[in-house]
Amino acid sequence: MEKEGVALQKQVVSTSKAPAAIGPYSQAIIANGFLFLSGQIPIDPETGNVPDGIEAQTQQVLKNMSAILASVNLSTENVVKTTIFLKNMDDFATVNAIYATYFPANPPARSTVQIARLPKDVLIEIEAIATGV
Repeated sequence: MEKEGVALQKQVVSTSKAPAAIGPYSQAIIANGFLFLSGQIPIDPETGNVPDGIEAQTQQVLKNMSAILASVNLSTENVVKTTIFLKNMDDFATVNAIYATYFPANPPARSTVQIARLPKDVLIEIEAIATGV
C-alpha cells in the first residue's frame, strides 16, 4: 500500500501457540515498528476450549497475548497500550491483580470498558499495541 509516495510496511503475524482468527482478521500486524495485536479472547489454542471463570479466562487471554508477542521476539515489556473489554466491571479488581503479574514494572497505558457481549460469550478480551519490532 502506498500513500503520497510513502510505502506502508505491513506484515501479518500468526502463531499456532495462540488461537487462530475466527473471522477476517489477523492475530497481529506489524506496521511501521509497531505490533498491533487483535483482541484476544480466552480460547486455549490446543483444545479450542474456553476456561470457566474470570480468573482462568484472564490468564488464558494474557497467555495468548504473550505467545503472539514471543512469536516476534517481544514480551509484555514491549507493550505500550492495552484495551480491556469486560463483560462485567465487577471483575475489574480480579482482572487487575492478574494483569499486574504480566506487567510488573512500567505498565502500558490502558483503557478498560464494560461491554454487553463478547465473541463466544467470553468474559474478557484484551487488545494491545507493542513496539520494538
